[in-house]
Amino acid sequence: MIELRTPAEINEMKAAGEFVASVLTATQAASKVGVNLLEIDALAHSMIRERGAESCYINYHPSFGASPFGKVICTSVNDAALHGVPHDYTLKDGDLLSLDFAVAVDGWVSDSAITFAVGTPRDEDIQLMDVTSRALDAGIAAAVVGNRIGGISAAIGDVAYGAGYEVNLDFGGHGVGREMHGDPHIPNDGKARRGMPLKPGLVFAIEPWLMIGTDEIYTDDDGWTLRSIDGSRAAHFEHTVAITPDGPLVLTARK
Repeated sequence: MIELRTPAEINEMKAAGEFVASVLTATQAASKVGVNLLEIDALAHSMIRERGAESCYINYHPSFGASPFGKVICTSVNDAALHGVPHDYTLKDGDLLSLDFAVAVDGWVSDSAITFAVGTPRDEDIQLMDVTSRALDAGIAAAVVGNRIGGISAAIGDVAYGAGYEVNLDFGGHGVGREMHGDPHIPNDGKARRGMPLKPGLVFAIEPWLMIGTDEIYTDDDGWTLRSIDGSRAAHFEHTVAITPDGPLVLTARK
């Protein structure tokens, strides 16, 4: 069910967005060469406890997951595109790391993701991150009253295809509110002027993710991590956005 939030409710949701942004800032700063992915998860977990927030991931068990996720942050390295489970892996120079994080604060959820190079970046990774980030910006810019869901999808797809990347439609954006995943679904490609109209009070996550050489993925043996079929590297950027009469409000904007 799609729900419209009141201005007061959107104002209440800001606390969750600000906290998600602060955790991603802290975990990115901690993600250096020689740091283990389990240390990143532990840092996020300690910040959740200190804030009195509730993880959206640790007991999350949708149909596509082999078991409850068991950690509080997704850490997807190199060819891992989405849902990377933190495990005993030490970051190396040149790794490409995506962090995806969602929590509830006072009952309201926010969800956001970033991708960055650890140590020395590769040229192809810089381009991949730039295109994926610009696709997110384009999707957010299209999230205005009077537009339609398809306009957001089309804006993302135009940036991706224009830069020579393929787009996977298995996973995309989604409604956010009292739960992490809800309606509407927002594919990362589509046709403008299609889909439901955008109205004030809609809140959803917009999340383009791209891989360098393919649009196909497979599930790792851990039952969660989604990897590119050809081993090429991936990037993922995401924000939780509220539709307002004055334009899109990015609840997870980082300072």
